Amino acid sequence: MKGCLPFCSNFLSTFTPHHARNLQYDFRIEASGVLKSWAVPKGLSTNPKVKRLAMAVEDHPLDYANFEGVIPEGQYGGGTVMVWDRGTYEPENGEQVGALIKKGELKLKLKGKKLKGSWVLVRTRYRNSLLIKHRDHYASEDELTETSPTSVLTRRTLAEIASQEGNRCHHPQPRPSKAHQLPVSRVHL
Repeated sequence: MKGCLPFCSNFLSTFTPHHARNLQYDFRIEASGVLKSWAVPKGLSTNPKVKRLAMAVEDHPLDYANFEGVIPEGQYGGGTVMVWDRGTYEPENGEQVGALIKKGELKLKLKGKKLKGSWVLVRTRYRNSLLIKHRDHYASEDELTETSPTSVLTRRTLAEIASQEGNRCHHPQPRPSKAHQLPVSRVHL
């Protein structure tokens, strides 16, 4: 990307309601040629007092970055998918993202259309982390997922995407793995 630091890359936020469960969110960042992904059941909060559970899930192909539509029920990730936010990020301490994820503390500056400022992803157990907004001028008690519920790509709501896309699916399908066979409920941010 032009004008970016070596660490600068896309970060993605998408909403995916899982048919059998509640709406959940995935937080994804591009690193090492894949999308590193965390399921964040309640979505990101811009309130520094709120700590959100983020569960590491399998890496996703970069093709997932621009998918918005409906994945048929019964397929992995079945449900309506929205690209809720996207932009760039950079690690705050200048280290490689993979090393920071392995260490268990990834401090990021997000430069999205909706999410901005400083965040930290701190591992608490094996695949579980907390996603926390740092106190900065972008911190807010507003719930952005409620005040700004539309896609950054198409300005549609989840309901509009579901009704307009129907059963058409151009979703990049990953090769099945043990992780894909587990019953996972998720939401993508």
